[in-house]
Amino acid sequence: METAKSAHSMTPSPPDAEAAAEFIRRELPTGGLFRDQHWRIATRPFPISRQLFKELETLGRVLLQFYKAIHLLYRHSAAGKQPEWISRLYDQGKPESLIAIQRDPALKSELPRVIRPDLLLTDSGFSITELDSVPGGIGLTAWLGRSYSRLFPDRASQIVGGAAGMQEGFRGIFGDRQRAFVMVSEESAAYRPEMEWLLNQIEGWDASVRDTRFTDWAPGDAVYRFFELFDLPNIHAAPALISAAKERQILLTPPIKPCLEEKLSLALLWNRNLRAFWRQELGESFFQRLLGHVPASWIVDPSPLPPHAAYPMLDLTDWQQLKAMSQRERELILKVSGYSEDAWGARGVYLGSDLSQAEWSQAVDRAIDAFPRHPYVLQKYHKPRAVDFEYFDFESRQEVPMSSRVRLCPYYFVVGEGDAARARLSGILATACPVDKKIIHGMKDAVLAPCEVVDS
Repeated sequence: METAKSAHSMTPSPPDAEAAAEFIRRELPTGGLFRDQHWRIATRPFPISRQLFKELETLGRVLLQFYKAIHLLYRHSAAGKQPEWISRLYDQGKPESLIAIQRDPALKSELPRVIRPDLLLTDSGFSITELDSVPGGIGLTAWLGRSYSRLFPDRASQIVGGAAGMQEGFRGIFGDRQRAFVMVSEESAAYRPEMEWLLNQIEGWDASVRDTRFTDWAPGDAVYRFFELFDLPNIHAAPALISAAKERQILLTPPIKPCLEEKLSLALLWNRNLRAFWRQELGESFFQRLLGHVPASWIVDPSPLPPHAAYPMLDLTDWQQLKAMSQRERELILKVSGYSEDAWGARGVYLGSDLSQAEWSQAVDRAIDAFPRHPYVLQKYHKPRAVDFEYFDFESRQEVPMSSRVRLCPYYFVVGEGDAARARLSGILATACPVDKKIIHGMKDAVLAPCEVVDS
């Protein structure tokens, strides 16, 4: 995999903004990378400091250990070795059949092989606001890395992952398996083109994209699950897929384990009752590192507190009191924890300071009422800092500076088995949105770019 290195002392003149944007637009595959999705084209990669790059390069190891700890916490709770309320919380709203699958001993050792955190750049560094083990954008980030490496060949080694890091990383999660199928659901169909493009770039490997009725795998094959678990009842091949995974006929990744796809794990990281567990399973260094980047988070559980008790760091004794907070006090995010059609993308996310009192009150009621089926998480909102970036406007034929809020999405691919597994950083997708947009996602006004390591 290509990694960031020092720039050459002698470099050719870079292309002008129009030439750069035209080159990137020409590189787009026929039919695009996403169904009906568009974005603004950057005239250069997004710059990150060498210090930030080194921090992100080592973050994958921390996040992999966190996933291992979450999995152990859930299993120990289900077995009575940790408090029962933990597994009960993770299992809320899930059908018994799904709970049984994730508790099956045959799948005990399976963990996600792709890890993608959402990082918001702030004045103090970055905030880890979410973790995703079934992420979109793998093919997009691979295409961006390849295209901008071709555009700036003298700087290709500075682009994180370079021209082929994402392709090599994705191939690596399957080990020596020579045949793989990427199973894309109708719910996730917008991402099908990027996965088809990605697989076409990997030579010497028999891999293809299939729909969710496909069952023509053979022993020794691998299946990459590109569908959400709430959609499992609509996956025609699910029974055969799960049976084959249990019998070790195929590698199924990500595993069918909803406990690993809940945002509430970030709230449990902050739960003082679990600090001894986190310290033991993460180590003090990893634990403190996560606390330093994960915003304070709480699970919106409407169970009544004693009248003399309060939620830590909030000084609230009842979730209804959230409604009475002033707009300045509402620097808080409400979001669905998981296992819901509203738990991905920018759906089911409410920023308190960006809503009217009435809208915020409705969001709070929604979160409280949803608890038995879809728990919500409340999270401190650390405002992303303003960053200057540019895109090319094809109508005016000029480069346009844009004051932006930026989200970085590093992609870590877990290569190896068991204790030998390592999370390798293979690319970073930067999403820059106009500074007046409070919630950052891949909207049509966003600028998407790979990241480039710079010394300044």
